[in-house]
Amino acid sequence: MSRTLSPSSKRPYGVARVIAVWQLARSSFYAARQRQLRPRAAAKRGPKRLSDQDLANEIRQVLDQSVFHGEGYRKVWARLRHKGVRVWKERVLRVMREHQLLSPSRQPDAHPTNPHEGRIVADRPNQLWGTDATATFTEEDGQVTIFAAIDHCSADCVGIHAVKRAHRFEALEPIRQGIREHFGTFSAGVAGGMRLRHDHGSVYMSDDFQAEIRFVGMESSPSFVRQPEGNGCIERFFRTLKEQLLWVRSFRSLDDLRDALMGFRQRYNDHWILERLRYRTPAQARRDFLLCSARRRDSMTLTYPNPSVHPVRTYTRSLAPMSASW
Repeated sequence: MSRTLSPSSKRPYGVARVIAVWQLARSSFYAARQRQLRPRAAAKRGPKRLSDQDLANEIRQVLDQSVFHGEGYRKVWARLRHKGVRVWKERVLRVMREHQLLSPSRQPDAHPTNPHEGRIVADRPNQLWGTDATATFTEEDGQVTIFAAIDHCSADCVGIHAVKRAHRFEALEPIRQGIREHFGTFSAGVAGGMRLRHDHGSVYMSDDFQAEIRFVGMESSPSFVRQPEGNGCIERFFRTLKEQLLWVRSFRSLDDLRDALMGFRQRYNDHWILERLRYRTPAQARRDFLLCSARRRDSMTLTYPNPSVHPVRTYTRSLAPMSASW
């Protein structure tokens, strides 16, 4: 149609006029004419995907042509792009791993299954305490350390302490607070039969710390190395402490932080409810556990009374002569 001559002007209409009258895009016309001039077989558009074997061969060529040794899959992926080979970075990693083309590197030690197959929750209060440390920030003193101790049965915070310089003697302060509150005094053997769960930090494994807890009768119960689940009770308490206090408030000085920690400890013990305690507060759980223990002792006393003392029957031989009838 574009080559048809106009009756009036005796000139061809042209492509532009015909396309405008027909309301078509000229790009479509030129694309169709290009396909007619250069026909090719129909194929899927987009980049051509190499098979894994072809990609492995390309990777080997890149590694052989490189002047360096031990280049990782990221640089191999970049050099493939420079060659015009478009492929996902993760696919390069997978193919290099399957064909053992990755550079040798130190592999992490295979961790065995979790050796903590028991339970960390105690059956009664004052049976197992857990202690650990965390850090926060004050405007005047900068970074400070918070030591805390918690009961593994009732989940109540038995002691908490904040200090600028954290060392072994400051780590003992929450333990001293708990012993004075629940045992009335801090003396030799007052906490006999108790265990103290802690990690392998230098302050907890020091001779002074270990000697102090042995003095009050506690037994050291360190958690497994690289197994924070063994000290999970105090770790969960620190999460609550951060979410409810440390991350929502700012503190000017260390004294302000200490006052806030003591207030939080009281609120936590009296008002924080836990699912494993049947939605009771730690203070309620401790009272219920102690009351149940007292009733159990009373019932055992009634069921198994002390044996009564029976009079001892004595026999004496008579010195009188026997009668003839006997």
